[in-house]
Amino acid sequence: MNAMEPTSSSAHKSHDSLSRDALAVLQPGFTGTTPPDWVLRRLGEGLVSVGLFGRNITSPAQLTELTARLRAERGDLLVAIDEEGGDVTRLEARTGSSYPGNHALGAVDDTALTRQVAAALGARLAACGVNLDWAPCADVNSDPRNPVIGVRSFGADPDLVARHTAAYVEGLQSAKVAACTKHFPGHGDTSVDSHLALPRVDADPELLAARELVPFRAALAAGTRAVMTAHLVVPALDPEHPATLSRRILTGLLREELGYRGVVVTDGIEMRAIAATYGIERGAVLALRAGADAVCVGGGLADEETVLRLRDALVSAVRAGELPADRLAEAAERVRELASWTAQGAETAELSETVARSETVELSGEAGRGEAESDVAEGDVAEWDEIGLVAARRALVRHGGPVAPLREAAYVASLSPVVNFAVGEETPWGMAPELRRLVPGTRGGTYGESAGSAGELAERVLKEAGGDPLVVVVRDEHRHDWMRGALDALLAARPDLRVVEMGVPRSAPRGALYLATYGAARACARAAAEALADPAARTP
Repeated sequence: MNAMEPTSSSAHKSHDSLSRDALAVLQPGFTGTTPPDWVLRRLGEGLVSVGLFGRNITSPAQLTELTARLRAERGDLLVAIDEEGGDVTRLEARTGSSYPGNHALGAVDDTALTRQVAAALGARLAACGVNLDWAPCADVNSDPRNPVIGVRSFGADPDLVARHTAAYVEGLQSAKVAACTKHFPGHGDTSVDSHLALPRVDADPELLAARELVPFRAALAAGTRAVMTAHLVVPALDPEHPATLSRRILTGLLREELGYRGVVVTDGIEMRAIAATYGIERGAVLALRAGADAVCVGGGLADEETVLRLRDALVSAVRAGELPADRLAEAAERVRELASWTAQGAETAELSETVARSETVELSGEAGRGEAESDVAEGDVAEWDEIGLVAARRALVRHGGPVAPLREAAYVASLSPVVNFAVGEETPWGMAPELRRLVPGTRGGTYGESAGSAGELAERVLKEAGGDPLVVVVRDEHRHDWMRGALDALLAARPDLRVVEMGVPRSAPRGALYLATYGAARACARAAAEALADPAARTP
């Protein structure tokens, strides 16, 4: 029988049974720091998953209370979060992550370190009641113009990305937090953000196999419990449908050719790549029909009405013969099985945290990449996870010098681009707070593209800096002409300035001192601040 045709069981499924299955395949978000009544009701009606975002979290204690309240309604609940560490953090959205992201880990290229960072992050999530992480990002960042992947990728080399993706999956799942490797079949070779439009990857099948698919094969071999789809068109695989809605890609390639048997989760169905072309209801039906098992929604739409619209659309599609009931039931059962796997491991978080802190990576006495010291100051444990800060210090790369360390108050000018939706505008970044902690009196200002011409922007920075030592922080300078022009003008006036690149370091190093952090996490800012400041100023 053709899998696209309705089966005889479709007609015999009760409405309640279909409704429970339809709710089971949804992963909705909600607003607020306590569960709304509608979420608690739907958990009793078949909902198996919820997704949490920065808006839901104020502290580890609050998050733990939130997840406990949810599990009082359903013990085997999947609590998902988009926590990559680095630039994309929900757990520490208000402060910036104390773990560096993928690009920093790829720069160090120590898989034991990557595994340890992921295990530590997984233990922290598990301790708060989170058991599904929409991470890691397995995309090969092959297009330097990419506006949405960048430092979320381990790098541009498929083999490097593959070995670190596998290590990350292993580390995360050692804490019984399910990994959801993304964005299949690869989002690295795009210059369009799928939150805003529908990207296209124009690679032939041979290149896709040798580049995009290599990390996903590694993730599958490492046992990733879930895979997230990409909202993009890959004409070599399916010229008509985005990957999320493509049976050729999700069933033909991922299931049949690669042999994957775990849960397939869509990227946010409300992203414009799907919502603006198909609509969220139609998109959800087509995704399930193509082979997806769970529909992520709630980053932008986080209300009961959206959940009911999607539930009813799936039930109606089964009744109309458009979506086989057996396909919906199969998807729902996969989600329930994943929930059961995480529930069985809920008591292992303490053991996982011990493992995370006792692997073979040295925690002190090793500089690694760059010249920042890598010993952990006594007292740091209360504020930082040791391994996150060590990883950031090892990733730091230094060019230029010798330059005297900063012993007097400096001015930090952050040239700030518009961040993508995945990062979120609420997450702070930059150097000033961390440098001020080491060099009291340090001031800072943020400057965007709207600040005027390159010359005008430079004049504003120079006026604010006065005679203070000047640190200019950039983020993906190579992608922003205005940023490059402003830095050129500043260097012409102040060749003594120090430059810190907190994005992908593709531009030639410039300035009296150039630091590359490979990401904008708080841990990366701390490592760079230590490299700029007088070592004597370093305090716990």
